[in-house]
Amino acid sequence: MKKNKAKKIILAMTVLLALTACNKAVEEDREIIKEPGKTITIIDDKDNNAGDTVVSVVKIDRYEGMSITDWLDEDTVVVSKENTSLEKMSLPELADSHPRNLYLYSIASKELHLLKEKANTHMGEATLSKDKKSLLYYEFTLGDPAFYVMNMDTLESFGIKGANIAGAMSAKWSDDETIVGAAYIGGAYSANITGQTKIIEGLEGKSLVIVDKIKDNVYFNTNSDGSLWRMDVTTKEAENLNLKNVHRIFPSPDENKMLVVQGIGAKQSLVLCDTNGVSIKTIAEGLEISGVSWSKDQRMIAYNMKADVGGSTVNSLYIYDTLKGESTQVAVGLQYPITSWSPSNDALAFTEWDGIRHNSSIVYLKYSLEK
Repeated sequence: MKKNKAKKIILAMTVLLALTACNKAVEEDREIIKEPGKTITIIDDKDNNAGDTVVSVVKIDRYEGMSITDWLDEDTVVVSKENTSLEKMSLPELADSHPRNLYLYSIASKELHLLKEKANTHMGEATLSKDKKSLLYYEFTLGDPAFYVMNMDTLESFGIKGANIAGAMSAKWSDDETIVGAAYIGGAYSANITGQTKIIEGLEGKSLVIVDKIKDNVYFNTNSDGSLWRMDVTTKEAENLNLKNVHRIFPSPDENKMLVVQGIGAKQSLVLCDTNGVSIKTIAEGLEISGVSWSKDQRMIAYNMKADVGGSTVNSLYIYDTLKGESTQVAVGLQYPITSWSPSNDALAFTEWDGIRHNSSIVYLKYSLEK
């Protein structure tokens, strides 16, 4: 099985706090990663001792050809990569690639351990339940993906489907044993880790886009109304939270807050809210927001923002410190990354598609605990 070698870029630096800090000294302290048709700039300000920064980057390790989507433990990540032991995809549209299957990858030993392989099938966006006992992922060739759940002990998996839901349009963990999402038949469903599915009563027939469950409430919107609604699963009472044009929500690990990506005209904003939809703080505003994730301790929030800077479009990955209320720019030049935090909160993995393949990096961080 062919393995991709990781390029390591060792940086000792303090990260810039502003996108526009582009003087000559800063330019000399930027590390440029160049690939065919791709340039990523890692922000490096190691000689600037002025001020008290939010985040320090210890090092960044590069993993080409891998898509890192979650962490099993501090040394082991869940990855999707091409399985070169299988024949290339049979469909003409995909014939230039091998199936992307699921693996565990040891950061220390650089060893891959196969989790799931399947011919003529791409697998991806695998996320673990909080107890690490189950893995939610999708499979696809062309068209819409199908969602599956794998038992991490037996490595057996099942598809989220059934006559009552006609298949899953989306899928997210709501707790260690429950997945929720939009059903093809309309409305929302819940599925447990034994494969049983049921329609969530009160939402039948609705063409849903967002479906997420926080404690005893389902949060949703529809393809005809982008406003965010909340329904109590016990009483079936629904209320409009007065948040318009909501694209995605991200519940905090303790389920007491949520991040909301909201459209405002031609721009998007990342807003921290309580679970009643009351805005606490607008974290970022730009042309597009992507790559959002919470650190496990809830102190840090990762996000990628496309912004117009001096007439040019710039994509930048940031880390927002909720205690200090400040964002730190980590990298420039990323396109729609997926981000995930290590269990210790000391490392952030990000994965992006460069138009040819998926590549990942892990940023190792050190940050002040002072408020």
